Amino acid sequence: MVSHVGIVFTDIGEDNLTARMPVDHRTKQPLGLLHGGASTVLAETVGSLAANYCVEQDKAFCVGMDINTSHLRMATGGFVTGTAHPLHLGAQVHVWEIRIKDETGKLVSFNRLTCKVLKRRSDDLVSSRLPIKEES
Repeated sequence: MVSHVGIVFTDIGEDNLTARMPVDHRTKQPLGLLHGGASTVLAETVGSLAANYCVEQDKAFCVGMDINTSHLRMATGGFVTGTAHPLHLGAQVHVWEIRIKDETGKLVSFNRLTCKVLKRRSDDLVSSRLPIKEES
């Protein structure tokens, strides 16, 4: 999904993770506006990856279990940027706030993502290799 809609991770900080996504033929709905599902995909992608950076990756991984998106402004072109910040980092559940803004910095959508922290087993098919960490 990430490559299909053109999401690119742009920044990782102490308490945030940011990615951007084009508003183009892949992410627009028939009226030419950013599709609500596409903005929700950006929010879940950024929030879920951020959550995975907050656990010991050889022992656990995080998956989205609930997302709420409030669409506040239309976007018709350019790029939108999503930034995730943690609201709660528990042992079993994380809650993240993801704000998606347009190129002028105006808020396009506000998102809340709840992730479940799952224990990793030796037979898990889920990779512990996260995409934006630099290789040693």
